[in-house]
Amino acid sequence: MATLRIAQDEAADELLSTDPFALLVGMLLDQQFPMERAFAGPLKVKERFGSLDVAAIADADPEAFADLCATPPAVHRYGRSMAGRIQTLAATIRDEHGGDPAAVWTGASDATDLLARVKALPGFGDQKARIFVALLGKQLDAAPEGWREVVGPYAEEGSTRSVADVVDETSLQQVRDFKKQAKAAAKAEKGAKG
Repeated sequence: MATLRIAQDEAADELLSTDPFALLVGMLLDQQFPMERAFAGPLKVKERFGSLDVAAIADADPEAFADLCATPPAVHRYGRSMAGRIQTLAATIRDEHGGDPAAVWTGASDATDLLARVKALPGFGDQKARIFVALLGKQLDAAPEGWREVVGPYAEEGSTRSVADVVDETSLQQVRDFKKQAKAAAKAEKGAKG
């Protein structure tokens, strides 16, 4: 398996590269928060909770788990609410994927099924699911044939539009710049219509 470089932290990236639940949690946390800090979140959870065992996280006391996630430095700017999302994701993996986070992608019959399986995860809307499938395909060679067609522009080679394209510090900054430009363009378009 390839070593990801999303968190820009050796230990956090190693965990993302070797623990499928860590990768799903990092993707879950990647919203309204700096990307590299979101993907460093799973390591914080593991260090504080003692493991990333799906069943243990799903069954943990919600208040205690929220405290763990909100303790500075928090796993997310909305640490308490994200704690609940992490537990819901863990319960879904436990109940619908036999406790095996990798089964989300290894159990897919084809690329369309993979996208549907990721979209069905709590906290994964259409765009996030497409980006995650692109990450699996581009960096981990873990997406079935046809994944490029189902993820659209996120599959473009040489693109720097999402976490699927982050391989080092330079590409991280390029993705940040792309997102900033896209946000500004959307705001300008909205202003022109208003």
